[in-house]
Amino acid sequence: MSGLIGKKIGMTQVFNAVGNRLGVTVIEAGPCPILTVKDKSIQLAFEKVKKESKIKKPVLGLFKKVNVPACKVIREFDKEKGKDYQVGQELKVDLFTAGDFVDVTGTSIGKGFQGGMKRWHWKGGKETHGSTSHRRVGSIGSTTTPGRVIRGHHMPGHMGAITVTIDNLRVEKVDLENNLLVIEGAVPGHKNAYVFVRKSKKKLAKAAVAALKPKVLPKAAAKKSVKK
Repeated sequence: MSGLIGKKIGMTQVFNAVGNRLGVTVIEAGPCPILTVKDKSIQLAFEKVKKESKIKKPVLGLFKKVNVPACKVIREFDKEKGKDYQVGQELKVDLFTAGDFVDVTGTSIGKGFQGGMKRWHWKGGKETHGSTSHRRVGSIGSTTTPGRVIRGHHMPGHMGAITVTIDNLRVEKVDLENNLLVIEGAVPGHKNAYVFVRKSKKKLAKAAVAALKPKVLPKAAAKKSVKK
């Protein structure tokens, strides 16, 4: 199984084995019951609902069909090769161990309508000699060809509240008793926001490539082997 559904509890600080202080994010990950097993993926659920009336009837019917308590969040994850999964089986944080690298996906904090300087980090206009365009948009096109505003031009508008994935975050600690993951660094979303934690794809890909490459001896070792 490549990942779990979780909830961002908040941020704190821990000290590593060397004594360095690290900013970490605590995530409550799982337990996640399996709803559906497909050829290449499985469907997981997370966080039981207090009232079934808040769940749509077709979705509620799926939970009753597989005899799993109704949950708030449903998400699909890739299957790991060579492993068998059963409907109703619960997956927990023991999927990860300290030292693993993970990718965390969540919805960033919404910041409402913002100007271009905050939203796109514009440098800004002149601040002297009577200028009145310190933080304004300014020219956004020309009257010549093409004579219109180019699609995607950076403008003021709604900022945040988009899906963001942070890659290669290191797992510092796994609390099996409380279903907690302590991950170095920040993850997208506000407190109690839902996040999706997956095993790092880039790290796995690099490890696979490194395993296929032939081992190259250092120059000194290569010379010795030639002399022999």
